[in-house]
Amino acid sequence: MTNFVTRLIQETWHIFTDAAPYVIFGFLAAGLIKALLPDEAVAKHLGGGSLAAVVKASLLGIPLPLCSCGVIPAAIGLRRQGAGRGPSAAFLVSTPESGVDSIAITWALLDPVMTVVRPVAAFITGTLTGILISLLPEEKTELDVEQTACGCSDAGCASESIQQSLMSRVADGTRYAFGELLKDIGGWLLLGVLIAGVVATLVPDGFFAMLFDYQAASLVLMLLVGIPLYMCASASTPIAAALVLKGLSPGAALVFLLAGPATNAATLTVVARFWGRKATLVYLSVIDCCSLLLGWLVNEFYAWAGLDITRWVSTSEAHAVSVWGNLAALVLLGLIGRAFWVSRKTAGCCDG
Repeated sequence: MTNFVTRLIQETWHIFTDAAPYVIFGFLAAGLIKALLPDEAVAKHLGGGSLAAVVKASLLGIPLPLCSCGVIPAAIGLRRQGAGRGPSAAFLVSTPESGVDSIAITWALLDPVMTVVRPVAAFITGTLTGILISLLPEEKTELDVEQTACGCSDAGCASESIQQSLMSRVADGTRYAFGELLKDIGGWLLLGVLIAGVVATLVPDGFFAMLFDYQAASLVLMLLVGIPLYMCASASTPIAAALVLKGLSPGAALVFLLAGPATNAATLTVVARFWGRKATLVYLSVIDCCSLLLGWLVNEFYAWAGLDITRWVSTSEAHAVSVWGNLAALVLLGLIGRAFWVSRKTAGCCDG
């Protein structure tokens, strides 16, 4: 038992130190995006149901570091501000599947190919979802229901924007990134790293390679595992990396990275209420089909190119933990702790 706990701590800390510098960089980038891309500007370009609006919604959602819970009130806010069903649905899909923070962690824990494929897949899935939902006949939905599915969010509770200097906006964006956003994502990130540590400790090397003679089985399994889970994009990445080291194919890992953040019970319930039941079926069907198809294509590409993702991941895992990695991990832990401490002392904007 002592050996297990010791190895679990070592594996978990190793994964965390690998990811921490990139997580900090991702949150800094999130602060800049928040400063330079106001919510009002996002809403302005997403009205109607045209193809251009859907494409812009998917593109705008890719860098935004909102998890599958935080994006719900943001997307509902866009709907209430006049965004069409298709564009807002595209935003609802592409945003949780990607984000500057998760892209940075993908580079740290997986490989360059997955770092590129992940946002591209999010764009394709979000755009196709938006187009098909735009083609559906209008349904009566509960647009006036309070936005309380996942609690308070910046998009749902923000007051009228005030003209500020660039430096002021950057400062506010940084405070948001390492405050509210880090509180929303930090706990899930730590949980994801812990689960990855458990996988690395308990699951034998080559487990999935031995279990599945056919890649279709692993693709479907990761889809079934990912759909009901609440797992943000950043938190799902270390789990995917740990599974890849145990023999999971890169395509199956991509299925998990796409389906996990974009689908869960809370998201599907809200989609049904605010977009309609038919839209919910389209939403879930497109994510399922795109995840499986893109996962299969990724496996085919790796086979055609002769790439072995485990070599890249293993190289990352095998190197000695640097002083910088340890320092970044400690700083990140301190920032997460501070974000939770401040949130407990400060009443949320939705408490009243």
